[in-house]
Amino acid sequence: MNPGEAVALRWETAVMSDDSANLKATLRSDLTESIRSRDAVRSSTLRMALTAITNAEVSGKVQRELSEEEVVGVLAKEAKKRKEAAAAYVEAGRPELAEAEDAEWAVLQDYLPAQLDDEQIEALVRDAVDGLGATSMAQMGNVMKVVQPQVAGRAEGGRVAAAVKRALGA
Repeated sequence: MNPGEAVALRWETAVMSDDSANLKATLRSDLTESIRSRDAVRSSTLRMALTAITNAEVSGKVQRELSEEEVVGVLAKEAKKRKEAAAAYVEAGRPELAEAEDAEWAVLQDYLPAQLDDEQIEALVRDAVDGLGATSMAQMGNVMKVVQPQVAGRAEGGRVAAAVKRALGA
């Protein structure tokens, strides 16, 4: 079992059993393990992720504890940053830096829910369009409001928006 599969199994078990362990605690635990095993990429990525979570918790007027969904959102945002940076490095002719960003992205993917494929997104969009009776692009915002909570953390907004446009005939 690779480290990613072990993380996913522990996280699913914690979420399903409604255990006191949460994703943030899993990240901390895995950071300790990665430091002990001298896995530099995993250690630095987990440090970055925990820092981003802490920054999100202290931003605003009052410090607060993030919910599991908010932690997943922070991790998804960080993963998206890594993917965009890798693409920029490839475009700039810096494949070694792109590989480093891809490695960090892969570590973050271990902690995110499984991504929806295009067919699943299309099905959710069709259901939302049918449920709302949407027929034109003027109703795209309404459809997005229904679909976004269903796909949160499991699909990028651009992919969802493209599916909504196709469903509404744009």
